[in-house]
Amino acid sequence: MSHSPDSTLGSKRKIAIIGFEGVQALDMIGPMEVFGKANEHLHAQDNCYEIILASPDGGHVHSSAGLLIANTIAVENLPADLDTIIVAGGTEAGLRKAALETRLLPWLQKRQESTVRIASVCTGAFILAAAGLLDGKRATTHWASCALLQEMWPVIQVDADAIFTTDHPIYTSAGVSTGIDLCLALIEADVGSAIALAVARDLVLFMRRPGSQAQFSPMLKAQTFASSVFSKLLAGIAADPCADLSVPALAERAGMCERTFVRRFRNETGTSPAQFVKRVRLDNAKVLLETSELSLARIADRSGFNSMDSLHRLFIKHLGVTPAAYRQRFGRASS
Repeated sequence: MSHSPDSTLGSKRKIAIIGFEGVQALDMIGPMEVFGKANEHLHAQDNCYEIILASPDGGHVHSSAGLLIANTIAVENLPADLDTIIVAGGTEAGLRKAALETRLLPWLQKRQESTVRIASVCTGAFILAAAGLLDGKRATTHWASCALLQEMWPVIQVDADAIFTTDHPIYTSAGVSTGIDLCLALIEADVGSAIALAVARDLVLFMRRPGSQAQFSPMLKAQTFASSVFSKLLAGIAADPCADLSVPALAERAGMCERTFVRRFRNETGTSPAQFVKRVRLDNAKVLLETSELSLARIADRSGFNSMDSLHRLFIKHLGVTPAAYRQRFGRASS
């Protein structure tokens, strides 16, 4: 039977980080460093993280970049009282071998009921999905693999934007370094925000990002696939979010009729002009909330919103918090 996250308080929480041949090294080392730094800020009597590096068969594993991770513990030999299991991502060949040629999947299925939390970093989500642990749950993975994850397992609610997802007792994080964001959130849930913030400072992180933040900006995502004509237009939108960014105005700047412009914009960026403009304005407002002391009204104005109500509604819709709450958590004063 699963137990609550607080049930291990007062004793060491055992954290198993699982890799395999072809693992992405940072998917293992990132979480390891985060929990290790947390231990440095906890007194000896409640130094509550015991970090164990594991692999399907134990022994040495090589990362995708050739780093040797030595003396891992075979999953079958891990303690029965694990608090958290974190499955790393890696190469397609490594993932496939780990899923099809080892006992990792049935082991995860067996451990699901007795483990407080099971998490994945990057493409480690494919291992959890293959074990059936993501069925009916919200999950994410590296942005380039989200479509494949959704195609292979339609029962999963894939969130291609999220940095990490929480659908207790299952947690998933996006590409590589976002495993650090997820582990900071786990530490905050375990021992409080002060320790999580201290760890973030030790690791020289710009901020502790909530899972609702996008994997990367809509600008970068759109430019990945846009032609040179549209890349220039997208750069102009980001440079001046307060300009007239209506479809007629943008179509005129692109030298196209409105119907052709909307069709080509969606084909090249994967979203509508209106939705893209909203997300750019939202990102602009987030930066101002994080880095300035401007009033909310001024931030709304400088980000291209016609009212504070519009700014408020968009924050609630996309981030699940108000602009004021976002600033309280991630603004300069909170740091």
